[in-house]
Order: sequence, then structure tokens, then C-alpha cells
Amino acid sequence: RRWQHRPAIQVTNEPILEFKPGSPERAALQKALADLKGKTEDIPCVIGGEEVWTPTVRYQLSPFNHAHKVAKYCYASKELINKAINAALAARKEWDLKPVQDRAQIFLKAADMLSGPRRAEVLAKTMVGQGKTVIQAEIDAAAELIDFFRFNAKYALELEQSQPLSVDISTNSMVYRGLEGFVAAVSPFNFTAIGGNLAGAPALMGNVVLWKPSDTALLSSYAVYKILLEAGLPPNVVQFVPSDGPEFGDTVTSSEHFCGLNFTGSVPTFKRLWKQVSENLDRYRNFPRLAGGTG
Repeated sequence: RRWQHRPAIQVTNEPILEFKPGSPERAALQKALADLKGKTEDIPCVIGGEEVWTPTVRYQLSPFNHAHKVAKYCYASKELINKAINAALAARKEWDLKPVQDRAQIFLKAADMLSGPRRAEVLAKTMVGQGKTVIQAEIDAAAELIDFFRFNAKYALELEQSQPLSVDISTNSMVYRGLEGFVAAVSPFNFTAIGGNLAGAPALMGNVVLWKPSDTALLSSYAVYKILLEAGLPPNVVQFVPSDGPEFGDTVTSSEHFCGLNFTGSVPTFKRLWKQVSENLDRYRNFPRLAGGTG
């Protein structure tokens, strides 16, 4: 039997809006920016679907106005990170058994929310929190993130359709499943889209994730995280874990259930994490998969 490619769904690149004077997108963005002016958003850790307010807090400052604290966020301790690991592991089997079609629908819905009613909010939080112009934010937090979610869903569905060749007297089949453990997603300061993708892509494929956002991108990262939840992502699939970088790295790489790292950041940090994983190989239940983009 010949293998044939069959597109699972049709998707196209998200149009980049121009925000011309008088346009509806410009009016919506101006309102979202005005709503953020002078305000500080309180951001918790989210473990097992529950907000956790820790005594250790940090502030995200607007890079072009250091007097504006755009977010006051909680830092997870080592104990809380371990609690997040346990919460993720408890959700792993049920999430992995969910059909990929159902998982994909969550990310397609999140993309629709970003494309429509939540676009201005995420753009404004990216502009104020990370110092981007409207077009820089538009091609990042809107167009690129929407494309990540839609095309990832398309590719996941098509991957599921890809099966080994069979002959008349026997049928070969393949079942795609998540990794046995948890994936750590460590996202950068400069791209809202990359943060959503680093946490979202492993989750789409049936994995449970600990997401450590950048300290200087908390505002937009938390907005994306909440959109995923509102789109139907079960609350215990992705744990939202703002924390000290070295402590997070030390804690997740020392867990026997660590099975993957999805990373974007600096070369020294990625080297450090890679070295920690190699030093801990004997304690793992599997061979962790490491993916990193560095500058």
C-alpha cells in the first residue's frame, strides 16, 4: 500500500495588521494600552490548577519607564517546584490518552482568541512589558504565536495520520505518545511567541510541562497562559512556575522524572543545563530530550 499525504486541516499564516489611524485594531490597542497605564498586575505561581501566592516576590519593570512596575510576580521555591513536578506527573496519563484531535482543538481555539478578542491585550502587554513597537509586537505576540498554535496543530494531526506501510496479510500501525515524565520549558525575555510555543508544543503532543517564563516577560507570558486555560487546556497540564533560573534548573534536572527540556536563552545557561543533565543520567528513568535555541 502506497503512503499518501493527506492534509489534516487547512491553515494559513495570520495576516499582519497595520494599525492605521481610524482602524478598529488601532482603537482596540489604544484602549488596551490605556488600561495598563500606571497599573501593576499581580501574578501568582499556578500549580495543579491553583494559584499559589508565595512570600518571595519580584517586579517586572517597563524597559522604557522603570518607574512603572508592570507586574508583581511570585517566585516558586524548590519545594514548590517539586510540588509542580508532582502535579504534572499526576496529570500525565490522562492527558496523554486524550486524542490528538482533542488536544489540537484547544490550541486552534487559543489561536482564534489571539487573532480576535485577546489580540489587543497580548500586544499591549508585550509592548509595555518588553519595550516593543506596535509592529514588533504584532509580528511576535499575534502573528507568530497564532501561526505556532495553528501550524503545530496541523502538523500534529498529520503526524498521527502517518503510519508504517502494510501488506495484504498484515497491518502495521504506530501509536504516538507523550514522554514518560515531564518537560521543562524555559522561555526568553524577547519573544512572547517563543514562550507560548516552548510550553505549548510539548503539551500539544501529549506531554505535561513546567513553564518557567523569563522574569522580564512575565506580563505577556501570563496572559498567554491564561488564554490557553480559557481555550480548554486542563489546568494541571502546564504548571506556571516563575522562579530563580539556577534553582529551577537544579531542581528539574535532579528529578528522576525529568524527560525533556525546551529552551531558548543564552549559550552559558544552556551549557549549564546540558551539563547538569549529563551528570544526572544515572538517576533518570529515561534519556531526556534536550532542544535549545541560543543567541
